[in-house]
Amino acid sequence: MKKGILILVGILGFLIESKAQELDFRVIINSDRSRFQSTEVFSQMKTSFEQFLNGRTWTSDEFRPEERIKGNLLITINQVPQIGVYSATVQMQVVRPVFGTNYETVVLNFIDRNWSFEYQESQPLEFNRVSYLNNISSLLAFYAHIALGMDYDTFELKGGNPYFEVANDIVNNAQQSGRAGWVQNPNDRRSRYWLINDIYISTVYAPIREAFYLYHRKGMDQLATAPEEAYNSILGAIQRVAEANRLQPNGIFTISFVDAKSDEMISILKNAPFEIREKAVPLLLEIDPNNARKYNELLKS
Repeated sequence: MKKGILILVGILGFLIESKAQELDFRVIINSDRSRFQSTEVFSQMKTSFEQFLNGRTWTSDEFRPEERIKGNLLITINQVPQIGVYSATVQMQVVRPVFGTNYETVVLNFIDRNWSFEYQESQPLEFNRVSYLNNISSLLAFYAHIALGMDYDTFELKGGNPYFEVANDIVNNAQQSGRAGWVQNPNDRRSRYWLINDIYISTVYAPIREAFYLYHRKGMDQLATAPEEAYNSILGAIQRVAEANRLQPNGIFTISFVDAKSDEMISILKNAPFEIREKAVPLLLEIDPNNARKYNELLKS
């Protein structure tokens, strides 16, 4: 009887723990460029990284399985200069379901081009908010909190602040390592240092934080039920991104917004009233001139 109770308690504990886990990230490791012959280490690396991201609780909030934050971490191994040492590029994507639909929208698309780390097979990975342990757990924990912060920002104005605060602590702790990506380098704006600086520290980009809330919660989530208000909210989001871009052009936070949203905005605005498109297109041309032809097409229909 006691054994049965213990089993039941164990099952309930597992279910409670599973319910609280927030992330559902897929890690993809591409080692083709490195020409490294042993692929088994990359299989273990993938499993270890996914377990680190998805197998622990990062917040005090409860998440049902269907509420877990989805994302992709694409790691391209560029070089293996010696056994156990890796040089890589990381692309991080966070996706979010749109209320009342089967559609998932990309919230953030960020490419981190400068990550080097040491990994041994079966290496345990731990995280400590107050100290730097290694360049793997720091990077994974950093992007876990960026993902949480961005997702929470889409549901509540600046709702991601607690998670961005932790991400900022991770950067500050990792600076002691002197490793690329953690330190201030004006010649490398696509770095972890500048990403959290622009999201959380800089007041210049504060309008983009508001834009994420307007675009997703007041815009995308309302398109099916209140399209007029939704289109105006999406326009308001674009206006705020343009406002930040005028103060400091081509910031990494602006670029990340455009990378995630340009094709989607074009698709949505095709169905918007002409007066919305007429106001949105000049702003989009300011913040994303590379897609000028596509944006100008919105004014022809």
